[in-house]
Amino acid sequence: MSTQKKVRLGDVLVDSGVITAGQLDMALREQKNTGKKLGRLLVDMGIIPEQRMLQTLSEHLNYPFVELRRFQFNRELVQKLPEALARRHRAVLLSEDDKAYQLAMSDPLDLVALDDIGRALDKPLKPVIVRESELMAALDQLYRRTGEIASIAGELETELRDSDFDLAELATGTDVQDAPVVRLLQSIMEDAVQSKASDVHIEPGESSLFVRLRIDGQLQEQVVKERRIANALVLRLKIMSNLDISEKRMPQDGRFNIRVLNRSIDVRLSTLPTQHGESVVMRLLDQSSGVLAMEDLGMPPAVLERFKLQIERPHGLILVTGPTGSGKTTTLYAAVHELNTPHRKIITAEDPVEYRLPRVQQVQVNPKINFDFSAILRSALRQDPDVILVGEMRDQETVSVGIRAALTGHLVLSTLHTNDAISSAIRLADMGVAPYLVASALRAVIAQRLIRRVCDNCKVPHEIEPRERIWMEYLLGKEHPWIAQDEWPMFYHGTGCYECNNTGYRGRMGVYEMLEMSESMLMALRDQDPNAFVDAARQDPHFVPMARTALQYASEGLTDLDEVFRITADLGG
Repeated sequence: MSTQKKVRLGDVLVDSGVITAGQLDMALREQKNTGKKLGRLLVDMGIIPEQRMLQTLSEHLNYPFVELRRFQFNRELVQKLPEALARRHRAVLLSEDDKAYQLAMSDPLDLVALDDIGRALDKPLKPVIVRESELMAALDQLYRRTGEIASIAGELETELRDSDFDLAELATGTDVQDAPVVRLLQSIMEDAVQSKASDVHIEPGESSLFVRLRIDGQLQEQVVKERRIANALVLRLKIMSNLDISEKRMPQDGRFNIRVLNRSIDVRLSTLPTQHGESVVMRLLDQSSGVLAMEDLGMPPAVLERFKLQIERPHGLILVTGPTGSGKTTTLYAAVHELNTPHRKIITAEDPVEYRLPRVQQVQVNPKINFDFSAILRSALRQDPDVILVGEMRDQETVSVGIRAALTGHLVLSTLHTNDAISSAIRLADMGVAPYLVASALRAVIAQRLIRRVCDNCKVPHEIEPRERIWMEYLLGKEHPWIAQDEWPMFYHGTGCYECNNTGYRGRMGVYEMLEMSESMLMALRDQDPNAFVDAARQDPHFVPMARTALQYASEGLTDLDEVFRITADLGG
């Protein structure tokens, strides 16, 4: 319980000489009209800078002023203060010792809030002054919707335990918007969209349910103790996806659209029977954001310019390559978006169709009726197309038809699952198609990866370790200026903060390499001489290996050396 005497912010600021009595009266009159907090009004009206106000308050009350931007929170400690209280009073726990909790507050003069929070905790409170904007951002990152999800899960568990209702009837009934299973799914989806997650995993365990979000390529987990609710969640998702709710022994795939936080989200859903029940993975596609323009892909200007020139050519084969989750589809959609004009006929063969594109004829692969990539490709050629996008060159037949299409006046865009641009061209020539046809059709290969950006909020200089120095010397060569002159750039790494969920990273960016076919490369392909092809590719003055580009990004402070090592572990220098 707080024993602090009532202190008025206005009086403190006037007594300290940072504002005048007249300025305070003006702000108080405005407060009567708006109902806003006095401190926020003084800042918004330009009477006093926020930093000056907070420093003055800190000195007067003898409370420390803490910058939350780079503060590393203890999530277990934060959760001791219930989310509802934290949001209502705009407060978060920073630390604790044997005697008290250190509590960050946007308004440390709010005695009602201090008393309310004090009743919920088992130790006295030591208030700390922080910026309101930083505190609100921290609350969204620290709590997200974990408390809400846990609360609704408990409600649903109780309902399942105490009643014998038919789950199917609940999920298909007309009055289900307030049903716990619906609110739980909505809360999970809102958390995923707010966190910019690409996938949601719902995985039943022996005694718990695991809800995991893939954010910037890494999974983040929340454990829900109510194991029984898994079946209700899966059932609801199956009905939303028009799947067979009685089939629990076989995997199923479906999709649905949902509106979350005023955004239209397409969801691709996959179920998999496991030992403890059906596991569900949902891929989230934000239709509201639309398809990226080529300028927004993050390609180096030289690569972007050459890529644009290649896709404007009337015929030929262009490949985009990389492992699963490397952004190949995004790059292809950006290229199609660039080409999508009234005078071009574009047909795509996709598995599945991810984004809807106006004017483009998009065709969905359907293996149940043998309507695969090669079948779609053959049919598409009879539709008088200018551009054909093939989701993936999976087999010899698709490669063969695609290459013949590229040789007969069509521009063909497709993907391969290979590590880099050089190996992609060699792999294509090894897929059973006559080498001279590959050499005649192939125009360019783009290889790519996604790397995590260092969080700008918490990045600090990184001192190069001996092993890192040795690796970079091998990658760059002794003649590189950094090495020859022993003048290394400043590298950075993230220490972790509320903005990046204590990971040190925030967001991702693409790393690209582009290989355009030269005469010497095409001759090597035609002669089936992979060594000559590799030599010719590495000698090409326009070819910059992906590893070097990633290292350049690290030297610019965009990513860190750990990310460079991670994505280039399987690449040649």
